[in-house]
Amino acid sequence: MRDASTAPEFQAFQLALARHIRDPKAHARPAGVPARRMRIYNELLYNNLESFLLACFPVLRQILGARKWAKLVREFFAEHRCHTPFFRQIPDEFVQYVQTERGTRPGDPAFMPELVHYEWIELALSVSDQEPPLRRIDPAGDLASGHPALNPVLALLQYRYPVHRIGPRYKSRTPPAQPTYLLVFRDRDFHVDFIELNPASARLVDLLRENKRSGENLLKKIAQELKHSDPRAVIEGGWQILRELRATGAILGTWIR
Repeated sequence: MRDASTAPEFQAFQLALARHIRDPKAHARPAGVPARRMRIYNELLYNNLESFLLACFPVLRQILGARKWAKLVREFFAEHRCHTPFFRQIPDEFVQYVQTERGTRPGDPAFMPELVHYEWIELALSVSDQEPPLRRIDPAGDLASGHPALNPVLALLQYRYPVHRIGPRYKSRTPPAQPTYLLVFRDRDFHVDFIELNPASARLVDLLRENKRSGENLLKKIAQELKHSDPRAVIEGGWQILRELRATGAILGTWIR
């Protein structure tokens, strides 16, 4: 932030006011501003910011409790510089702050960076302006011979912690031996759905995103990669996964050639 000592008087006042609003404990109220009015203004801005964060991160708020949550929001308000004028993108900025700027501090749950991303992804997909090209997709297409069309409003996620199970009654203190794979997508009714995957089904979705193989060839490739003693069993299991993904809306059908 610009040095107030070299700025014109009105800009110096604005800078001092902004510093006080961001961190009232560290920066004194500008001279000439009534304490009561300043307190009301501070509370309005903080409460407005917190409301946007609370709507997106309710689980984190429950886990941290009121005092630690308020401290985290205050730190974000004081330390982070947002690069967007849109209120709905404040949660995006919060994720960036927690994951890349803030660092680990005493009392932070080890899973917090992953949990905020998991809670945020629902908002990110719900407001996405991407639309499936439905005219190019046959919803009843043959998943074996055709190229399965994956829902474009989708995220394939891998976490160290089982973030989808974390809550006030379950706080994973150490990450499990195996990572957690989650598929998140927005269906045709604009609902955001979450599906837990195993490593094989996560690999299948990853290959589907390339959109270069038929369903049958995809499953054969996975069977080869796994070096399973019974490739047919892997392929049969894959067919079931493909059917389930189409039934839920993660797969929209097959591409029309």
